[in-house]
Amino acid sequence: MMPADPSATTHVKLPAPRNRGQFAKFMNKYGTPFTTVFFLISTVTGVALFFHWGPMAFHPMHEWLSMVLLLVFALHLIKNWTPLVNYGRRGLLYAPIFIGVLASVYFFVQPSGNPAGNKQVAFRLAGMVTKAPLADLAPLFGTNTDGVVERLRVQKITVDVPDETVEQVAKANNRTANEVILALMQGKQQSSGRNHRDKN
Repeated sequence: MMPADPSATTHVKLPAPRNRGQFAKFMNKYGTPFTTVFFLISTVTGVALFFHWGPMAFHPMHEWLSMVLLLVFALHLIKNWTPLVNYGRRGLLYAPIFIGVLASVYFFVQPSGNPAGNKQVAFRLAGMVTKAPLADLAPLFGTNTDGVVERLRVQKITVDVPDETVEQVAKANNRTANEVILALMQGKQQSSGRNHRDKN
């Protein structure tokens, strides 16, 4: 009997590891849908925060669900690691990385009076205001405790006791904290207008 020709030996392709196959199958099926959904949530809440729209819940929603988006993106990155490496070898990643770093550095070296810094302070102050009792906020809006309650009553927002916070009043009236603050600010503008007319 002649020995088998080594060159004619059939090479058997080993199957991919079971865990890796399941991960690839999962990402092929759900990777893009999950990434798209959480990207849309992050986009909507981010735009709303930038323009000061929507309820205060958008702030923690944007922060926490952006972390979920980061996790989904990391899994998506692992799945597509080989194409990404090929981009790097072809030099196609250098320009985006440079532009991204340059844009990020700007926010660290901007002047202290830049509007971007003022917005960050405004966000923090707004959060403090929503947790303060109405009685303590009265001087901020140029009135007293009774005036604060009256301004909200005119806007059909009821207040049980002046010691309630803006958040508590908003929740009791099915409103957002921003709507309560806006009602107080509108009342201040109306009062200023009446005082100006009285002087004339």
